[in-house]
Amino acid sequence: MAYKESDVLKALSTVDDPDLKKDLVSLNMIKDVEVFSDAIKFTVVLTTPACPLKEVIKKDCLAAIHKHLSPDLKVDIVMTSNVTTIRDSAPLLPGVKNIIAIASGKGGVGKSTVTANLAVALANEGAKVGVIDADIFGPSMPTMFNCEHEQPGVKSVDGKNKILPLEQYGIKLISIGFLAPADNAVVWRGPMASSALKQFIGDTEWGELDYLLIDLPPGTSDIHLTLVQTVPVTGAVIVTTPQKVALADARKGLSMFKQPQINVPVLGVIENMAYFTPEELPENKYYIFGKDGGLNLSEKFDVPFLGQVPLVQSIRESGDNGMPEAMKEGPTATAFVSLAESVARQVAIRNATVEKTKPVEIKV
Repeated sequence: MAYKESDVLKALSTVDDPDLKKDLVSLNMIKDVEVFSDAIKFTVVLTTPACPLKEVIKKDCLAAIHKHLSPDLKVDIVMTSNVTTIRDSAPLLPGVKNIIAIASGKGGVGKSTVTANLAVALANEGAKVGVIDADIFGPSMPTMFNCEHEQPGVKSVDGKNKILPLEQYGIKLISIGFLAPADNAVVWRGPMASSALKQFIGDTEWGELDYLLIDLPPGTSDIHLTLVQTVPVTGAVIVTTPQKVALADARKGLSMFKQPQINVPVLGVIENMAYFTPEELPENKYYIFGKDGGLNLSEKFDVPFLGQVPLVQSIRESGDNGMPEAMKEGPTATAFVSLAESVARQVAIRNATVEKTKPVEIKV
């Protein structure tokens, strides 16, 4: 029997995106349909290269074709992606599709470690990623990416000097640590730190990016307000550890983004240092700092729980050595890949279901 493109699309209209709860044809995710005498070929355009449901969607498409057309048809499915965005013709960061704030209420919970490894994991999945180290007074990214002694370049764009971010492991980076001597303390008042962040956003040549991660300082400070007042933030990720004192501060950070006058969607909570597993006893878990604190926090505020990161010596060593753990193989690297997929998934859901974030206009 000779099939037409419309037959293929009708069959595929029975396949839903598991997250967006709509069929792939209505979502315009099916492209380049080709029909031959005994075979068909088409492309599925996912909302992110880090889609954790890639194989599920592919399997469902194959089953739909065989059920609604013919079980004997050869099916060639090309899986590709186009990261979604709600940032249309933005004057600042026009080539950046999604701006993601990585925040914590308390210092020392591993927020920068999580940021670095999320960036690497997303880039390894094929996404274009950048990182702004917005922790002006305690920059960590130069160390974590092994580029402490590097300096960004400058080029003229339309008569204006633009900072060129460093590139390491396929990720674009900017940090005050590249611009100030490592042994010198940055002794600035709040407005000066805020001005530096504005330069990192507006005076840096970021080019085309799928995800720009902003590694924020602990707490709720001038830097946080400057970010949400300068650009529309796609969403925020909250990093915490399980113990009570960290959770108390994480609640404040989460509440800040959910305030009506700020109204930045919270993509979810990551629980770092969730449990300790000795290398010689990989099946054992010891909950040194308490258990399920991040999960309970996410449930209380009705936001997604993105996952856990174990307390493992190699994660610390990898950060100190400037080779993020996500670049390696093993269970801890797999944990960061899973987190990156969860974040990318929540960004896609957010972009499909929540109104565009507007820059905050309040003066505080």
